[in-house]
Amino acid sequence: MQGNEKITAGQMGLLMFFAIAASAVTVVPGITGKYAHNDLWLSPIWASMIGYVTVFITCRLHQLYPNQSVIQYNEVILGSFLGKLASLFLIFFYLHLTGLILRGFAEFVVGNFLNRTPISVVMISMLLVNALAVKGGVEVLGRTAQLFFLIFLLPVALMPFLLGSMKLHYLFPILEHGLKPTFLGAASPQAWFSEVFIMAFFLPFVTNQEKSMRSGMISVFGTMLLLTVINFFILFVMGRQAGDFLYPVMVAFRYISVADFFQNLDSVVMGIWIIGMYQKISVFYYATAIGASQILGLRDYRPLVLPLGILIIVMAFWSVPDQLRVSQFDTLAFPIYGPLVQTVFPLLLWILAIWQKRGQATNTGRTAMTNSGKS
Repeated sequence: MQGNEKITAGQMGLLMFFAIAASAVTVVPGITGKYAHNDLWLSPIWASMIGYVTVFITCRLHQLYPNQSVIQYNEVILGSFLGKLASLFLIFFYLHLTGLILRGFAEFVVGNFLNRTPISVVMISMLLVNALAVKGGVEVLGRTAQLFFLIFLLPVALMPFLLGSMKLHYLFPILEHGLKPTFLGAASPQAWFSEVFIMAFFLPFVTNQEKSMRSGMISVFGTMLLLTVINFFILFVMGRQAGDFLYPVMVAFRYISVADFFQNLDSVVMGIWIIGMYQKISVFYYATAIGASQILGLRDYRPLVLPLGILIIVMAFWSVPDQLRVSQFDTLAFPIYGPLVQTVFPLLLWILAIWQKRGQATNTGRTAMTNSGKS
């Protein structure tokens, strides 16, 4: 099924960066601001901890079962029936999550820029482009991640133009109400960091396996650093009002004006953000297609790309009725739903795998001792 497609650990790390950061940069500052207020810059640091744990568990599982994705070693660890059941649930989870990501993207675009465009047009247009990328294979995804990485970071380079609108005193008092608000602000972002588990579908394609864990850890650290920097800028521009906006990043960039000429940069940021969302949706779409083909025992995942695309569109319409429900899902359901599937479930798999390996080693030792005694 994999053919000769290969990516480097660095390319996989960039894919994981987009998988976490692309949607988080617009949504997370508003969520953390609601709870942490002027300490919102601390929340991504606490939230990233679950990302490091998830990378560690995922790589350890891959070391135990090299050249296999999570769909394949599910059956080895849990048995044929339970393994298939767990794999089916996992594919449904990513199908559902991809639909939610697509819906969140479309709601943002329609709500902020294309007010008269039917949301279905935005979703179908994006998914058609994603389908082409997914059909191109993992190498196409890896190379586009390399191409778009620096472009995606361009808004960070534009943030110094906000200096005229910044007020550094918004940072104080630090930890006025202790650490609790910052932990509450981290509850939702930690679900985004748990998404790094999707690397379990890409690890079999990595050429330099020994660098996989380091690349995953760097991706989590890079995302944490990006969110922390963005939260600082949002705080210095808006202060405690950051939590009052659904997309504070876009609001902040509207403050940029240099000589009444260099302004309205929110549209530039929007275009760059679309590139990031294209990459993120493609990663989840590809993982869903690969996983579904492995469950069905197909040699090639490509015949499933368009049917799964239709299901993703259905999920995008079926899961949530409007932007309000998308926001409620991000703040209330996803903080439990995401880590439960993407961190707790792999942790249980890892514990079971270690137990099985030790049991097999013990049985092998006993058999060897018995045979030597007989001889």
